This record gives sequence, C-alpha cells and structure tokens, in this order.
Amino acid sequence: MSAFADVFSAVGTVGAFLVGFLLLRREHRREADRAEDERRAQTERISAWVELTRKVDGGRDLAFHIHNASDMPIYEVELPMPARNGEQPDAEFVGLVPPGRTVQRPAPSDWLRTYIEPEPVQIEFLDSAGRRWSRDEQGSLCRAD
Repeated sequence: MSAFADVFSAVGTVGAFLVGFLLLRREHRREADRAEDERRAQTERISAWVELTRKVDGGRDLAFHIHNASDMPIYEVELPMPARNGEQPDAEFVGLVPPGRTVQRPAPSDWLRTYIEPEPVQIEFLDSAGRRWSRDEQGSLCRAD
C-alpha cells in the first residue's frame, strides 16, 4: 500500500510540473503576441499615397503624401519607385515624418499621364524603436529585415 501511495504521489508531482510548464509556455506566447502588437501599434498608423494637388498658378501636380498618425516620429522614410525596362530601382527619400503630420513630396511628372484618383503607394521606414517596416500598395504591413 505504501508503494502505491509513493507511485501516486510521484505521478501527481510530475503531472503538476507538466501542467505548470504548459501554463508557463502559454503565458510566454501571450506575452510575445502582446509585445508584437505593441511594436505594430505605431506602424499601423502610417500610410502613404499619391494624389493630385493644385498649384498656385492653377496647374496640376502629382504629390506623394506620407501621413504619420502615431504619437512618435518615423525615420528614414523611403518611397520605392517601380523599375522600368531593366533600370535599377530607385527610391524617393523623405527622411523624418513628425508625429501627427502629413508630409508631401513631388511625384514623378510622367505619372500624371496615368493618374486617375488617389491611390496608395509602397513605403519603407524605421519606427521609433529602430525596426524597419514596409507597407505595400495593398496596405499589407510587414517587418523588413
């Protein structure tokens, strides 16, 4: 009878250890997800698009608009340009976009021929923690390494 009690106690101890370990792993995963959500919180508030603007003289210009709706600045902002016929891809460097601001930069003038309405453009930037992010024309956000 004593041996049975010892075996039952040992099995109970191992079971309690396994349950504790599984709960610890679950909590660790939850913390990792929460940390990722916090990292993405700033980046989800960044957008870029191209839109027609009116000049003072009544003419039309096409401009990139980079909007930072977060509470922190974004750094090293770049707008990658599509490459043509074997050319090297180029990028429009914007630099810093302050929090709560929209920055405008001129778009290539040849884009004016095909412009129909405002549309999103690809953007790459560093968040306030120094992580590089990229948002494509469809709005998908991913960490750029």
